Amino acid sequence: MGKKSDGNLTGMVFIVSAAVVTLITLWGFIWPEHMEMNMASALEVVIDTFGWFYVMATAVLVFFCFYLGLGPYRYVKLGKKDDEPEYSYYTWIGMLFAAGMGVGLVFWGVAEPMSHFVNPPEGVEPGTQHAAETGLLYGVFHWGIHPWSIYATVALALAIAKFRKNLPGLISSAFYPILGEKVKGPIGKWIDIIAVVSTVIGIATSLGLSTMQVGGGLSQVIGLENDNFLQMSIIAIITLVFLTSVLTGINKGMKYLSIGNLTLAGILMVTVIIVGPTLFIMEHFTMTVGSYISNFVSLSFFTTPYTDNEWVGEWTFFYWAWLISWSPFVGTFIARVSKGRTVQEFIFGVLLVPTAVSALWFVAFGGTGLHLDITMGAGLSQLISEEPEAGLFIVLETLPLGFLLSVAALILITIFFITSANSATYVLGVFSSRGNLEPANTILVVWGLLISAIAAALLLSGGIEGLQAIAITIALPFTVILLVMVFAIHRSLKEGYQQEPIGVKKEEE
Repeated sequence: MGKKSDGNLTGMVFIVSAAVVTLITLWGFIWPEHMEMNMASALEVVIDTFGWFYVMATAVLVFFCFYLGLGPYRYVKLGKKDDEPEYSYYTWIGMLFAAGMGVGLVFWGVAEPMSHFVNPPEGVEPGTQHAAETGLLYGVFHWGIHPWSIYATVALALAIAKFRKNLPGLISSAFYPILGEKVKGPIGKWIDIIAVVSTVIGIATSLGLSTMQVGGGLSQVIGLENDNFLQMSIIAIITLVFLTSVLTGINKGMKYLSIGNLTLAGILMVTVIIVGPTLFIMEHFTMTVGSYISNFVSLSFFTTPYTDNEWVGEWTFFYWAWLISWSPFVGTFIARVSKGRTVQEFIFGVLLVPTAVSALWFVAFGGTGLHLDITMGAGLSQLISEEPEAGLFIVLETLPLGFLLSVAALILITIFFITSANSATYVLGVFSSRGNLEPANTILVVWGLLISAIAAALLLSGGIEGLQAIAITIALPFTVILLVMVFAIHRSLKEGYQQEPIGVKKEEE
């Protein structure tokens, strides 16, 4: 990637969003206790006041996606009438999964079911078979169709804007069907600013979790203390690596690294299924998928109006907010690799296949940990709920080839960390450069340093609680944008459907 003009630095989106992120970062570094206290207060207010809004908004996106996949616009192409998909179906699905799950799935695959086992939702007795089943069910729910519906909505809006209307690759472009040329003015700029700040927080949350887990892995594998010094050192080294890759333009290397990492994740999962409690895993997978399908609607709308929102706030509200804030980045990537597919193929490919893989991942890793506690009395769940970043390694060490599996997991997390940061830096550069697909190196460096700095600041000012607090709070305005995006997508598809008969499929009906 060669040097480009830095004229984009004068852009309003870059200046305002970078300034906001810088202020948040300085707040965390200079007054960490003050930030922790205020974010905790903000978190409590948002959860108590707007938790239901996150649940309702996410449910709306799920049912909107199913409507698109089964409704009258299902044969509309994401592109021109004669465009064909650029990637094979297998490659496309692999790229979706790597973009949308990665870090989070590896972090929470063991930690979430084990945490729910000892601290389940109200009405479930801790440490029981019911708690184990509930833990796996919620793991699949939190990493299943709902997250992918969030990603699919953003990706669909961007794909329509880019491939059907030839608009810039900006979040504001998705609103062209509603705002028209106004998307190029102040309204569009503020939409992009909210999207950029939200994306930075989502990315920083993911990088913070990755840092904690790499530290936890090093602690379990070679005995280093997972303290602030180790975590800051990890962030510094990873930042150096991914900024070097961004500035030297070795994106092809990053692509192969991503594919290799996906293969490594698959090998790790299959190995755990084979050397772990295979029959228990497969029976639990069947039961958990059945329970997920039968409880889908009630889970989608679950809130706790008669008690406080502590449990659902720490889990469901946090996940929906975090994934919403992360969605502009993931949505941009999914849109770029989905050109030429029909709406139906896109919706069901994005929603169902990654959900099935995620379900198997949670039951394989979380189920192995639960089996150790329930049938062998290993007593790991309490320790893992207190140190979720170490959960994966604690369980892997109990299996045959435990050390090798832990080293493989550490490599897996580190590569996910690097590739996610690399891609995120590029996407933020595009968002804050008026959609320019070759943003200036200066902009890339600024964003690379800022996402690492804010991840470090959040870790210093509250660890995982700090990450949860700022993700839930910052995602609120972008949730409103997402809901408006639903109307923009529908209007755009309706106009395209009326103007362009959608091929043979429509004529046959």
